[in-house]
Order: sequence, then C-alpha cells, then structure tokens
Amino acid sequence: MKSITLKTVQNYFIDNDMLPRHNLTAIRQAINKLNKEAKIDSYELFLLIVENKEIQALHTHSYGFHTANGRYLINTFTNYYNDYFFNINK
Repeated sequence: MKSITLKTVQNYFIDNDMLPRHNLTAIRQAINKLNKEAKIDSYELFLLIVENKEIQALHTHSYGFHTANGRYLINTFTNYYNDYFFNINK
C-alpha cells in the first residue's frame, strides 16, 4: 500500500485552514506503520483519525458509532503516535 507523505499531511492542514496541534512527522509515521497492518489506503486512515471519516471497506462505523475494528485502528494509531512522538522528543 502507498505510504502517506509529510507533504500530504501538511497540505491537508493548510488546505483546511487548520493549525495542527500535534507532531505531523509522528502522525505520518504512525499512519504508515498502521497502514502496513490494515492494508488500506493510508489517506483513508488519515481521514479516519483526523475527521472521523468512515472506512467502509473496514467497517469502522455502525450507526455513527465506532465498531470494534474502528476502535482498534484509532487506539493502535494513538499508541504508535505516542511511541514515535516520545522517541522524537528525547
């Protein structure tokens, strides 16, 4: 699967007039690591995390709520993000 680039992440925030509160490099690394497990488009994973947008192929939502799979993806991303973030800032 194709990896997401730092430029793509930065452009998303610029295009939507948003000021990121988190480390974009850690976001990119966590998305790409999770992408290897989930084997889905990395940009779709990014949108799940940032916009809470459903990934229909992975059944991440049911009646507007996260399914077990959706919670797994979000929690795994959070763990990977924290690992990368704290390793970057040592």
